This record gives sequence, C-alpha cells and structure tokens, in this order.
Amino acid sequence: MTQPIASAAARPGLMGLEDALSQLLVHALPLQDMETVPTFDADGRVLAHDVVSAMHVPPQDNSSMDGYAVRCADVGFVGAALRVTQRIPAGQQGTVLKPGEAARIFTGASIPSGADAVVMQEDTQVVSDADAVGGSQILVQVVPQTGQWIRRSGEDVSRGDIVLKRGDRLLPASLGLAASIGLSQLQVYRKPRVALFSTGDELVMPGDVAPEDMKPGAIYNSNRFFLRALLHRLGCEVSDLGIVSDRRDLTVAALKGAAEGHDLILTSGGVSVGEEDHVKPAVQALGRLDLWQIGMKPGKPFAYGQVHREGQKGSAHFMGLPGNPVSSLVTFLLLVRPFILQMQGVPATAPAHVMLPAHFDVPKADRRREFLRVRRNAQGGLDLFPNQSSGVLTSAVWGDGLIDKPAGTSIQKGDSVTYISFADLLL
Repeated sequence: MTQPIASAAARPGLMGLEDALSQLLVHALPLQDMETVPTFDADGRVLAHDVVSAMHVPPQDNSSMDGYAVRCADVGFVGAALRVTQRIPAGQQGTVLKPGEAARIFTGASIPSGADAVVMQEDTQVVSDADAVGGSQILVQVVPQTGQWIRRSGEDVSRGDIVLKRGDRLLPASLGLAASIGLSQLQVYRKPRVALFSTGDELVMPGDVAPEDMKPGAIYNSNRFFLRALLHRLGCEVSDLGIVSDRRDLTVAALKGAAEGHDLILTSGGVSVGEEDHVKPAVQALGRLDLWQIGMKPGKPFAYGQVHREGQKGSAHFMGLPGNPVSSLVTFLLLVRPFILQMQGVPATAPAHVMLPAHFDVPKADRRREFLRVRRNAQGGLDLFPNQSSGVLTSAVWGDGLIDKPAGTSIQKGDSVTYISFADLLL
C-alpha cells in the first residue's frame, strides 16, 4: 500500500480533483434538444428515451444447432430409429412432428410443434436416404434431454422489456440489440457543439513548416490533434478555430466568435498567470471565470467559466486546459470528458479502477495528487514510464493507463496501487 508522508501535505489553495469535478458538473446541464437518427448512424450517441421491446427475441423457439428436431419420448435409448419426414431451413415453418418422426433442422430454424429437443447431426447416423423405401431414416446415438439445443422464445428479450435506457451511450452491440427488436431509428440527444482553439505564438502546424525550418522556440501543435480526436470520440460537433496568437485583442475576438453557436469553448494554453497568458482576462471581460489551481500533477492550471453571447442570448461554457500536452490530455480525460458526457445526459460516474501491484519504486512524495503513466506487464503488475514530465507525450502512447497516486505518498515495489485504464477513459 502507498505510504503517506505527513510533511508533504497538499499545498493550501489548491482545489482537490473531486471538488473541482463536482463544481464543474453542477453547470453541465443536459442538452434538451433531441433528434432522430438511423440506427446505423447512432454509434456513440446518447439515448433520449428508454427503448422498450414490442416483441420477444427470439420470436419463436428455434434451433441452436444443425441437426434433427425430435420428441424425447421417441428416443429413450441409444440407437433409436426415426423417420425423417421434413426439412426445416431457417426462415421456414415446419409441420407438426408425429410420434416416430424427426425433422432435419438447421441453426435458427423454428422448432416444429411436437418436438421438444434437437440432436446434433454429429450424434446421428443416416441409415437410409430420401430415395429409399419409406424415406430417409436416422439412428440417434444419444439420449436427448428435454429442451437441449433449443433457444426459447423470449430468452434474450421479452415483450415489454426496457432493453436500452435513457442516458445510455450507444455502443456497437447496443445498435445490434435495437435492430433485433425492429428499430431502424433511435431518438438521441443532439451532439454538443464545441469550439476548439489553441493559444501560443510558439505553435506551428505540421505541414506548414518543415522540421529543419523550425525557428528556435517553435513547437508543433500536438494538442490540437488529440483534443479534436477526443471530442469526436465523445460525439461532439467540433469547430476547429486553429491557433490564436498571444494577443489579448485576438483572444477576446476568438472567444466572442466561438460563443456564437457553440455549447462549449475548449482551449489549450494560456490559462496560467504569466504576462503572455491572455485567456483569463479575456474570458473575464466577456463573462465570468473560475480559474482553478487543481492539486493534481500533471495538470494544475485549469479554468472553467462562461462566455456571454452578444444580444443576451445566453452563454457558452468555457474550459481552458494547460498547454503541456500530457497535462492537457489528463485534464481532458478526468474533467472535460465527464462534463461533456453529462451534457449529453450520461450520468456522471467515477472512472473504473482496479488495484494492481507496482513493479517499481517512487520514493519521493509530491504535494499534489499524481497521475503516473504506466503499462501492464506479463506478470500482472505495472511498469512505470521513466520520464513523467508533462511535456513527454511518448509516455501516454507507451502507457495503457494511469496510476492515481494520492498526495503526500510514496510507492514501494510490490505496493497495491490504483490503476485506471486508458481504454475505459477513451470509450
């Protein structure tokens, strides 16, 4: 278990992550607008109403195997002989099965009336074919149990069942389930409209400047790429407004324009308190801002506020992420993601975590709660990426998750630590 170090208590004035998230979610009111979309196109969308089945699935008892439908009363011993009197492919209905008869049946085909079991074709022997006198005949090499290899009507879904709930985020299997009860369309909440831009004169776009032509101090804008991808994964409509120079008037103009027609403005960079960080005063000039210094590492500078639309038409939410790429990524996953999901009607839940053994040491305690990039290994434990700097995006590609390390604690090899998978955070 991680070992607390009392002298490394959290620095006064830093807001805890849970406190910051709870205050954020107060403002994340679900969007009221709904739309109907084809089930084919509903992956990742959020249901606006419960989905109730008007039918049983499967509709009728059917065979789960290729074989023969039989009456158990006719097969009380190994080697019982039955006449094959009908053939039932999937999609066709057979006739009543009489004593001493069997029906050749295929996977998915409806069970004929009178039959109460299916025998796999591997457990039978054909002793005469259809051209023989009296028709084809089989010997049954097992004694079947009533109901074997029969999928009962309604065993998956019963008529009146709520199969998908309001607020469910639809996954591929959800679409298949909706289709299985005959729904070609689903009613969902509309997509959140998000305006995205980055700030910083040091930023350039890949493709605009070759690596050998980069000016001293210039860096490629990596944040723009992963933030845009993350927003799309969350089902947002994204307006990419590019890079805004480090000038207050340009920042004000960008925010003012972004507030029109968008639910959320998301920026990266410029939310610290340096002389070249213009986002804070720009947002304050156009609305209100809570600039939080969160007790987490990476990702201390994080801002939330609102930017008023001109003409008293309400406000757009504003979120400002740190400029360092890993800080931006982690704060998005832990703060922005639940906010956007709740805007779409998805109930807020803490990220899933498991306790796993650390196969490394972190002897130094930090005043802030740390989220360390790690990877599961073949031994069932966790390896630590050697460089945990907030600028090392390689750590997030190499790793498959985060360790949630409480403030003021160290880690010794073998300690049980809290692991959060990127797979869960990127759904």
